[in-house]
Amino acid sequence: MSHPYRSVLYLPGSRERVLEKAKGLQADALIFDLEDAVAPDDKITARGLVAKMVGAGGYAPRKILIRINGLDTVWGADDLMAAIAEKPDGILIPKVNSQADLAMISAKLQGKTRLWAMVETPLGILNVSDIAQTPKLAGLVLGTNDLVKDLFASHTADRAAVMTSLSICLLAARANGLICVDGVYNAFKDETGLEAECIQGRDMGFDGKTLIHPAQLDIANRIFAPNADDLALAVRYIEAFETADGVAVVDGKIVENLHVENARRLLAKSAKINKLRGA
Repeated sequence: MSHPYRSVLYLPGSRERVLEKAKGLQADALIFDLEDAVAPDDKITARGLVAKMVGAGGYAPRKILIRINGLDTVWGADDLMAAIAEKPDGILIPKVNSQADLAMISAKLQGKTRLWAMVETPLGILNVSDIAQTPKLAGLVLGTNDLVKDLFASHTADRAAVMTSLSICLLAARANGLICVDGVYNAFKDETGLEAECIQGRDMGFDGKTLIHPAQLDIANRIFAPNADDLALAVRYIEAFETADGVAVVDGKIVENLHVENARRLLAKSAKINKLRGA
C-alpha cells in the first residue's frame, strides 16, 4: 500500500459546498458519492457536479474515489462513463455480488484509475474470494449497514452479527494484496462509540474506516496510525533481530522474523502518514 487509508470520508455528490470544503479536510481518501447520499431527483445534477469538481482538482494528496450507482439502475451506465472520463484514483461499485459484476468495468479502466468494490450483501460476502481476484481491483469497502439489513440482524456495539463477514473480507483482501476499509459508524456525535469501533477494526486488521462526517476524521486518523509506543517497540525489535548473536530477545520475549516483518510494516505506514501530512 503506497498511500494510507485510515480515514475514507463519504461526500454527498449533490452538495457543492461540501465538496469544496473537503479540499481542506484531513482525510486520507474521499468518496464522491452518487449513490446512497443523493436523492433520485438529484442524480443527474450530482453526476455533473462531481465530474466538474474532480476534473478541476485541488484535492491532492487525498485519494479520490467516485461511488457510482449500480449498473442495474437507470443512472449507473452514465455514472460509469462520467467517472472514467475524470480519471479518479478509484471507481467504487456498490453491492458487488460476484466477479462478473466487475469484469466489464475493469476492462474499461485506463491509466491510474482502479476498481474498488463495496461488499455489502450476503452473496457478495460468500463470493468475496473470487471478487478479490478481479483485475485492476485495488480495495474492498465494507457496507455494514446494508449487510446488517440483509441479514435481518441488529446493530450492536460488539458487531457480533457481522464479525464473520468482516473476517472473511479481510482474509480475501490480504490474500490478494488489497486495501480493506471498515464500514461506517452511524452515530457521528458518539466519539466514545466511534473510537471503540475504530480500535476493534484496527485490531482485526483493517487499513482504516469509512466515515460519514468530518467530525469523525481525527479519531480514525489517530486510531489507525501507529502510536509512539508501537513505533519505539518496532525499532527495538528490528535492532535486536539484526544485531543478535543467536536468539533475539526484547523485554524477555523472543523476537522472530514475523515480529520484524510487522515492525517494518508499522514503520513504513508511519512514514507514509508523515509524508501525507508534510511532516
